[in-house]
Amino acid sequence: MNPEAISRQAKDVKLLILDIDGTISGRSNTISQPVLEAIAAVQAKGIAVAIATGRMYGSAMRFHEMVRSNLPLLTYQGAWIQQPGHDRLRHTTLKREQAIQLLDYFEQPHLRNLISVHFYLNDRLHVREMTPDSTSYCERCRTEPIVVEELRSILDQGELTKVLAISQDTELIQTCQRELKAIHSPDDLYLTTSVDTFLEAANPLSNKGSAAKFLAEEVLGLAAHQVMAMGDNCNDLEMIAYAGIGVAMKGGPAIVQERADWVAPSVEEDGVAQVIQQFLL
Repeated sequence: MNPEAISRQAKDVKLLILDIDGTISGRSNTISQPVLEAIAAVQAKGIAVAIATGRMYGSAMRFHEMVRSNLPLLTYQGAWIQQPGHDRLRHTTLKREQAIQLLDYFEQPHLRNLISVHFYLNDRLHVREMTPDSTSYCERCRTEPIVVEELRSILDQGELTKVLAISQDTELIQTCQRELKAIHSPDDLYLTTSVDTFLEAANPLSNKGSAAKFLAEEVLGLAAHQVMAMGDNCNDLEMIAYAGIGVAMKGGPAIVQERADWVAPSVEEDGVAQVIQQFLL
């Protein structure tokens, strides 16, 4: 879309959905003052603001509170949707056999020592060991992991929301995604990357697009053209495609920018604030 077309459509926007990492939070792992002020201004204008993230519910809460959202929080790529202080509105989970198949794949001899595997059960992170990647992840997400030598042993303790595989070898992550997509159809397993070192697996109904649609249409009674969504990576594709105005952040994958209606300056340039000022205020 050209700027004039976006400005015209932006007059209908009633809901702004924001990703966290790479969108409103960059290297600082917090939200800058210009972005917070822009979000507050758009809320004062009557536009509701929601968070949609791949993060755990507990890890995303501080961002939800920082933007003073009164809407449900969309977490785990939309698998866990909950109004803080109330019961979950939606929770889509992985089947036990899917979790075992994924673990069997990641524990192949040529992969086991190259990939850190995370299981998310009852909004707690379970790891088989504390690798440097797991340590870095926990520090950024401010979460305390539970070390379980055999991850299969926890599958009877609750519902598994997501599996995450981490490796600094980005080509390996791409190879794993290709191989798993050859094994599992999109109707069987949702596979995405939130950054190029993270491969995420979840229920096929778990994506930010379906979560955005649920929030907009079923919770708020809005239509897609009344939604603006902003994200930076492949896990934001479905949300950007759903929204009447989909915005990608500069510096993200080309496929995301190509799908978007507009490409914003990067998170380090307070791109969200610039888009809000240009189109919503």
